[in-house]
Amino acid sequence: MTELRHRGTTENDLYQQSEDKGSENEGKAEGVSESETKPDTGLPEVPVPADDTPEVLNKALSGLSSRWKNWWVRGILTLAMISFFFIIIYLGPMVLMLIVLCVQIKCFQEIIHIGYSVYHSYHLPWFRTLSWYFLLCVNYFFYGETVTDYFFNLVQREEPLRILSKYHRLISFALYLTGEMQAVSKFGWTHVTLLIVVTQSHLIIHNLFEGMIWFIVPISCVICNDIMAYMFGFFFGRTPLIKLSPKKTWEGFIGGFFSTVVFGILLSYVMAGYSFFVCPVEFNSDHNSFEVDCVPSDLFQLQDYALPATLESLTGWPTVRLYPFQIHSISLSAFASLMGPFGGFFASGFKRAFKIKDFANTIPGHGGIMDRFDCQYLMATFVNVYIASFIRGPNPAKVVQQLLALRLDQQLNIFNSLKSHLIERGLLEDVA
Repeated sequence: MTELRHRGTTENDLYQQSEDKGSENEGKAEGVSESETKPDTGLPEVPVPADDTPEVLNKALSGLSSRWKNWWVRGILTLAMISFFFIIIYLGPMVLMLIVLCVQIKCFQEIIHIGYSVYHSYHLPWFRTLSWYFLLCVNYFFYGETVTDYFFNLVQREEPLRILSKYHRLISFALYLTGEMQAVSKFGWTHVTLLIVVTQSHLIIHNLFEGMIWFIVPISCVICNDIMAYMFGFFFGRTPLIKLSPKKTWEGFIGGFFSTVVFGILLSYVMAGYSFFVCPVEFNSDHNSFEVDCVPSDLFQLQDYALPATLESLTGWPTVRLYPFQIHSISLSAFASLMGPFGGFFASGFKRAFKIKDFANTIPGHGGIMDRFDCQYLMATFVNVYIASFIRGPNPAKVVQQLLALRLDQQLNIFNSLKSHLIERGLLEDVA
């Protein structure tokens, strides 16, 4: 282990020493002991690339202090990312799904790079190759199930897809077993990474199939909370929130909460009036294309709600007209503000264990893609559970799809049973 420690510190000594001094000073400034800011994990430190802030920004902001320079860099890059987000929303749900897959791959690459930098010292062969192989296997399993579930007509029409669908789980297990036989016990943490990144990005796409609003509102609430918490913390922050993230403050946490709840209600009101955002993604076999067109459900129809006596006396309004989805948006925005940041705390603990500041330096001022999406993954899981628990009901279209997959004699038996049931309920007349 002593040899490994020595080997891990021979490279980039000057960089690591400066990072250690910076971390030590930051820990003292925040009232955190050195043992807390630099835990002894017995692992080599992972070198992080130097700051790659665009030269144009460096020149324009050269006269500012590091604190305000970082503020402007983060702000400019945030506006750029939000603009890109609007563009992919305009391009539609299929492009959004492709972007989610790209984000998943990039997040996994950043984590695997950290793991490889450490475990390469133990001379584990095929570490990166097997990691990417498992990523492929898990994606095949999850998205194969999704395609079969949502695009049943397309799958049944194409013979190769029908065969792959029928034996999907057997093929997935065979692929997984093939990789498992090549892996060693040291790869256990890779499996955890796969479960976190792949499973939760798969849930994001599941939410997209329910309607783009179930993707855009939650992810926007997390973005809003991140921005407003940073703003409130930057200007008013005085009280540290948690030692894992010394820069987070109670002032930022509370300010971000109230801002996000208001933002979620307003955004939901705007989006609920457009079928493009509220209709689920469906495959139209007549036109051989994916469509977003439907009659909006009651969840997206304006309704009158009576106000409590206290609010009525303050506003003078006996009722208000809201979309039911706006009520649900309060739960989504509250979770984004109160529980969503814990995804960031988990990521902070992970980074602190490896003695790094960010997962990568992809976005100047923000870190890597994983640094931006650590809270989004936890939010996606909550939204998926929320939809399954409070929103989604029996789907007649899927029932019909399953019936059509049965043999003709089985379909006839079900038809007779259903007919008898409806006659007993008085919904049909017995013409026999």
